[in-house]
Amino acid sequence: MSSKRTSLLFCPPLPPVELSREAPVVIGRIAECGFTLAKDDVSRRHSEVAWTGEGFSIRDLGSTNGTFVNGTCVNGTQLLRAGDRIEVGSSTITFCELDRSATPLAGASDGATTVLFQREDTREVVQGNLAEVPIFAVLQMLEMGGKSGVLQIEGSDGTARLWLHNGQPRHAETEKQRGLDAAYAMVALETGSFAFTSGGDPYEHSIDASLTEILLEGSRRLDEGEL
Repeated sequence: MSSKRTSLLFCPPLPPVELSREAPVVIGRIAECGFTLAKDDVSRRHSEVAWTGEGFSIRDLGSTNGTFVNGTCVNGTQLLRAGDRIEVGSSTITFCELDRSATPLAGASDGATTVLFQREDTREVVQGNLAEVPIFAVLQMLEMGGKSGVLQIEGSDGTARLWLHNGQPRHAETEKQRGLDAAYAMVALETGSFAFTSGGDPYEHSIDASLTEILLEGSRRLDEGEL
């Protein structure tokens, strides 16, 4: 993995955690862990993500309920790849690799990463694939970065768009819905290509909720089969 890329762990509504090659990140229930999940089904020190030379890998630390990657129990050390879902108790953490200029965090692969940040004239363009960078990670980055512009997703069900101003949603549209319902539907998208282009004001203001609120409610609806 190129040193120009940043690796992160995402588990909304918690803020993303940036991984370092110098020090491992322990996932667990206690506050001393680098990634704390305060849940009863998470062990005090549940698992650890560390740099191994080939990339970032995860290993279970003798947890009660085990650690799973994409539904398979981790035995020994397992190399992580962009888009992998790490299951720790009832929580799912997504491993992402991004171009370093993409992350609005403090301070700052194998070629599979598809997120690109570039300039077209004076516009900032962000693009990638939801199979590797899930929608909630994209939305968290845009919210944390205070971005203004439009996020467009092209999938099997057509085109979906979300307009943002200073990192907050203003309007959303899918092929069948508009406003808040369209934003909730976008949270359920798992496949397709996305592109965010900065600049431009939404022609309609139909949403007053924050991105975090939309992510939580959209996730609830998805879990309960309402989407």
